[in-house]
This record gives sequence, structure tokens and C-alpha cells, in this order.
Amino acid sequence: MAEENPPPLKHFLTCSVCSEIFKDPVSLSCLHSFCSSCLQDFWAQAKNKNCPVCKTKSSKDVVVNFSIKELADSYAGRQRSAPFEEAQVVCTEHIKDIKWFCKEEQRAVCHVCEFPHHQGHTLVPLEEQVQELKQQLRPDLTALQARRRRHQELEETYEAMDPHLKEQRVKTERFIRAEFEQLHRFLREEEEARVVALREEEEQKRKRILLERKTLQEQIQSLSESLSAVEADLQKDGLSFLSASTRSRTREKMGQKTTFSPVILDPNTAASWLSLSDDLTSVRVSDVKQNAPNNPERFTRYAEVLSSEGFSSGEHCWEVEVGDLPIWRIGVVKESVGRKGERTGSPDNGTWCLLNDSGKYSQGAGETLTLKRTPERIRVQLDYDGGEVSFYDPEDMTLIYTHQDTFTDNIFPRFGVGAAGEARTKDVRVCGVSSGTQL
Repeated sequence: MAEENPPPLKHFLTCSVCSEIFKDPVSLSCLHSFCSSCLQDFWAQAKNKNCPVCKTKSSKDVVVNFSIKELADSYAGRQRSAPFEEAQVVCTEHIKDIKWFCKEEQRAVCHVCEFPHHQGHTLVPLEEQVQELKQQLRPDLTALQARRRRHQELEETYEAMDPHLKEQRVKTERFIRAEFEQLHRFLREEEEARVVALREEEEQKRKRILLERKTLQEQIQSLSESLSAVEADLQKDGLSFLSASTRSRTREKMGQKTTFSPVILDPNTAASWLSLSDDLTSVRVSDVKQNAPNNPERFTRYAEVLSSEGFSSGEHCWEVEVGDLPIWRIGVVKESVGRKGERTGSPDNGTWCLLNDSGKYSQGAGETLTLKRTPERIRVQLDYDGGEVSFYDPEDMTLIYTHQDTFTDNIFPRFGVGAAGEARTKDVRVCGVSSGTQL
């Protein structure tokens, strides 16, 4: 059977010491291979551990060359060794399989060369020790398998989180864009409302100017007529001149007594919950808060509005129609009066007024007033130089109250109004007084 194999393979599988097919072949560091028993016998005779072929000294322990062993056993028709036997380490001294393990020194020992040195030690078969160590490793194997499963589960969790993160990002981005679009829409609407309010304010001021110009034109006309009358009187002689001159001085004194004072409301001062008429002569509490800018001159604490023009000298009067409104405040304030914070309606705070709170009248400083009747109109008489503000019932010219003080600041007509409730009258209206009216 051996003759049927090619000679080169047989030569490769032949031990150079015994010239037989390898049995348990071992390889040296010079890569020459021999039967383990043949190499042991050769070293015993030569008394060294040199290679039988190249005489190179072996630099390490020898072990069975399992690759050559498998080929040699297959070539010779021998049964393969058991897996445990293939893995045995060979004693370099006796080229014997090491089959014992010392518990005390924790190493494998040869039963020929080292067995006598382990008297009293616990020696167990190497295979038994291997099985014991494997048994000890099984919990570690189980723990490692559990850790690997946990890591795999964690990896699956991370993998599942990727689409979730993307979906969450898309939803959050959509929400942010919607929020900012709503904010932009609010800002655009707010901008448009401010522009509309500004234009309405401009229109109200234009109407106010037109009214004041009309008043001025009427006063210019009146003055022109007076000038014409005086010039005509100057052309007269004797008694005719004296009589005309007396009438002119009388008309002049009457005109100086009371100056016609057209009062136009100033929308820049009106609290945001007040609504002014188009002609700026009446004010009421609005059902809807006005979209008005918070400029410095606007009242924000109380429902008040001032006239557009103030007085710094002379005598002036105007009438205010209050009807059956349950709550109103009529009078004058100095220009520097506080408009944002809390204050009382007393002269100490620059306010001289007449108050009505559901039929209870007072003069603003806590003093209660008793009226003979409920007035539907109030006449306000301001004598700036004389330091007096008086309130009359124009029905019979009954004096209600007079404030006496010293004015040093510009004085503005002031109007306050409460909710109308069930009253017929919804607002307070300013009515001018003819310049010829005597008090």
C-alpha cells in the first residue's frame, strides 16, 4: 500500500532517525521533525539537545506537530488520536505526554522527571483539571453571553431611536415654524393696527384743527366788526361820538369779562378704554379697549381725557352736558399732573374738580356737597389770574362750589366718565358758551 504513494510524500513523512513513518512527530526550532521517541533516544545517546540533522541546538520546548502527525497517521493508516490527546504538551526531557497537574504549584508535571518532586502535593489527572477549569469558566461564559445580549439589545434600541429622533425633529421643526408664523402674523396685525390708529389719530387732529380754525375765524370776524364800529365812532363829532364811545367801552368790557372757550378733546391723552366722538367733543366708556399707543401724555390708570389746549391767563368758561350719567368727574388739572400712577382728585395733586358718584357729589378733596337738584349740565368758570375754578348749575346759575388756589402751571379742562349702565346718557359732551354771556 505504501508503494502506491509517491516517493516524495513518503520521504517528507519519514523520520531521519528511524527511517519509519512519523509517530507522534515533533518539530524543532530549525523546523526539522522527528518521532518523539526517536528524538528522546538520540538526545540520550548524544547527551545534548542538538538537531540530529543540522546539529542546531533546540531553543525551546518541543511539542507534537499535529499537522505532520495527521498526514503521517493518514499515510500509515493509523487512527487519529482523541482531541484531548492531540493537545497534550510533551516533556522536553523524556518526550512523554504530560498527564498530571499539581494543585499547589498550579502547573502540569511529567510523571517521570518531576513526579518525585511533588510528594505530598495534590496531583490530579490533567484532563480532570482541564474539566474543572472549564466548569469554572462556564459562569464567566454565561455572564459574557448575557452582557453580549444586553449590548445587542442596546444596539437594537439605538437603531430604533434613529427614526424616532428624525420623526421628533420633524414634529418639533413643524411646531417651531408654526409658532413663528403665528408670531409673525401677530406682529403684522399689530403693525397694521398701529398704523390704522395713527391714521385715525391724524384724522381726529385734523378735525380738531378745522374746528379751532373755524372758531378763530369767527373771533376774527367779531374783532373785525368791533374795529369797524370803533372806526365809525371815530368819524363822529360831539355828543354822537361820546355816546358811541360809551357803548364801545361797554361792549369791550363785556367781551373781556368772559372769553368764549371752545374745548376740543385730545385723543393723545384719552385712556385706552375711552371712546371719543369724531368731532372730539364727547367721550364715553368703550365696550372694546382701544388699540392706542402708550405715549407719555396718555392716562393709563384712570378713565380721563384732557382738552387739546390749556390756559395760562384770563377768564374762560365752558359747559358740559352730563345728563343722567351715574359717574362723572369734571374740572381742570395742571399740565404736569400724574398720568400713569395712582392719585387722588385733590388740589394737592394738581386737580380741581367736581365729582358725582351715583348721586353723591364732592369737590375731590373729600368734602361732600349738597345740591338742591340733580343737574344735567355743569358750567365750569376758570379765572386763572384770580385763582378760582367755579362750578354752576346753568339751569338757574346756582353756584355749586368754588376752588380757590394759585395757578402757576398751564391749566387744562379735564373730563372723566364711568360706565353708563342703564342710564339714557352714554357720554359727557362739551358745549361752548357764548362770549356775551354774563355770570
